[in-house]
Amino acid sequence: MELLFSFAPDSPDLSLADLARRTGLPHSTARRLVLELVDAGALDQRPDGRFSVGLRLWQLGTLAPLTESLRTMAKPFMEDLYTALDQHVQLAVLEGQEAVILERLSAPHAVGLVSQVGGRLPLHCSGVGKVLLSHAGRQMIDDVLSRKLRRHTDNTVTDAQLLRRQLEESRRTGFALVRGELTDGADSIATRIMNHEGRVVAALSVVVRAGSVQPHGVLPSVITSGLGLSRRLGWRPGVPIRDSSGS
Repeated sequence: MELLFSFAPDSPDLSLADLARRTGLPHSTARRLVLELVDAGALDQRPDGRFSVGLRLWQLGTLAPLTESLRTMAKPFMEDLYTALDQHVQLAVLEGQEAVILERLSAPHAVGLVSQVGGRLPLHCSGVGKVLLSHAGRQMIDDVLSRKLRRHTDNTVTDAQLLRRQLEESRRTGFALVRGELTDGADSIATRIMNHEGRVVAALSVVVRAGSVQPHGVLPSVITSGLGLSRRLGWRPGVPIRDSSGS
């Protein structure tokens, strides 16, 4: 598993030496296990000798019930936002203390972003991250804000007290507006996605070039799409909103 988890969006192919270094395994052990994974179809070996995730492993990943059902149900709402706004539209879920991008639609001319589908975003300075963190429960918030928070741009908020106030507001309203905190010149408008229990299971966002549109003008469309997707997942008005943990 450590060998498989060595692959990431920014390193989709790795050499045997890379894998041994990342896992700390002896070269001979890494070689034996990697070749077994190739034989099983979990990894592919390229003509240049480097390795990448195999088709069988990808097929297995698509069986994950939450992620695949979310992606399938979210696609029409994301496509509508993309058609209307011609900007980045993305869907993310909470994993550990980061947000993972499940799906993204991007216009060719849209502002450049730091991550891609399958990539991870920090919780304290991304739109989807703030929405997910605000609904992750008090313990998770305390854990994240107790660490030294990385400043990605001059606009990144790293003050714990200010972040707590922002998270309280996001939990109350269900959305977050982030202006240039993760990427210079990129504003994010994000909203929560609930399931039938009212538990927040994902966040939906639009990322726009700063100054190209007014974030508050985009906000109603994003919130409406989030509520529509939540209805598809079984949520109905009147169902109390819960943390991602269910509390």
